[in-house]
Amino acid sequence: MSIPQSGGGPIESFDQLAGFLEAGCKPKADWRIGTEHEKFGWLTDSRTPLPYAGDRSISALFKGLEARFGWTPVREGENTIGLTRNGANISLEPGGQFELSGAPLTGIHEVAAELGNHLAEVEAIASPLGIRFLSLGAAPEWRHDQMPVMPKGRYRLMTDYMGRVGTHGTQMMYRTSTVQVNLDFGSEADMVQKLRVALALQPVATALFASSPFFDGAANGHRSWRSRIWRDLDASRTGMLPFAFEPGMGFQRYVDWVLDVPMYFVYRDGKYINALGQSFRDFLKGQLPALPGEKPTLSDWADHLTTVFPEARVKRYIEMRGADAGDRPHLVALPAFWTGLMYDQTALDSAWDLVKGLDAETRQGLRVAASVSALRGEAGGVRLMDLARSAVALSHAGLAARGLGEERFLAPLVESLKTGDVQADRWLAAYDGEWAGSLTPVYEAASL
Repeated sequence: MSIPQSGGGPIESFDQLAGFLEAGCKPKADWRIGTEHEKFGWLTDSRTPLPYAGDRSISALFKGLEARFGWTPVREGENTIGLTRNGANISLEPGGQFELSGAPLTGIHEVAAELGNHLAEVEAIASPLGIRFLSLGAAPEWRHDQMPVMPKGRYRLMTDYMGRVGTHGTQMMYRTSTVQVNLDFGSEADMVQKLRVALALQPVATALFASSPFFDGAANGHRSWRSRIWRDLDASRTGMLPFAFEPGMGFQRYVDWVLDVPMYFVYRDGKYINALGQSFRDFLKGQLPALPGEKPTLSDWADHLTTVFPEARVKRYIEMRGADAGDRPHLVALPAFWTGLMYDQTALDSAWDLVKGLDAETRQGLRVAASVSALRGEAGGVRLMDLARSAVALSHAGLAARGLGEERFLAPLVESLKTGDVQADRWLAAYDGEWAGSLTPVYEAASL
């Protein structure tokens, strides 16, 4: 999750809210690819989650990365909560998930190199300490009370609030991991087309990257339990955004939706002020109960934008949010998949033709089907396998048109389309077969 944002000074006009998003429009030559991926640290001698503090801990990793590889610490109070270097950040999810938010890069080869360098640096510090990292959509065995709690004020507020608005919020916070990609847009119309394609095809990504079939020490009946969790987290700030497919969609319509999402906090002087359930619309009027008489800045608006969690999210770029974390080839395949679809206009137009006839009920039905059955799911007469084949083919063509040889990074997706099995299916088969109902082998199978 995000660190405090730097968006700008006082909001003096309502139009600045949409203008903040519109400022993300860039010429195609300046479009970049930003990949984010999370992973669970674990101690190899006990198979328990990596704590924040101690000789073998997240803090120890931070210190080692800072000293040996030149990362700069990001602190909240006395605690280091992240690292930054050359446009990239390492941050912490609530349960200690170790996240790389990569630098904006020009191509998938650079994304793959960044991932390889990051994992090599982390391993150099972690391996002597007996620490490894699991990369899958949900922690397979650890209970909620086993998970460490990161020393971040934002997470303390969110943890308290989650139980009031849904049934799975703390599971999402503490026991799931994702991989996502952030991509640019050139105009408002381009943003709308990309957002619609991203939302409509997010169930395909969920299916292709499903890797969370275990939870609380057993098979859970889903290929992506992580996706299942998101459906009962907080309906006000999650989901498939049906309004995005309606006439009149644009930056302002997205702003209107975000303004109706209850707030979590306001960040002031290094501290998170409790604004749970309060209204940003009231904040604009100087009537926020948490800060009476004070009006927001664009940095407050940027912070609030990070507290909405739809399947695809608009900031000054678009985030594709529907995939489970996975092995190294899948971590690169995710940005390759979406770059091929989004950064070639012919592929993007064809992708829109592929999904524009789907209604909101079918899109939601596919989202559910993907979490349960991955590529074998279907809804409204649409088979996810068929939709995925078409989408991957379009992505392949879009990458080929870029002329950079990036198509090879789709290989794990092509293999899944041949067999119908994704990572979750393969692990379930092993669990029912050679693993004999034990989840101990998954620590080796899913570690980077």
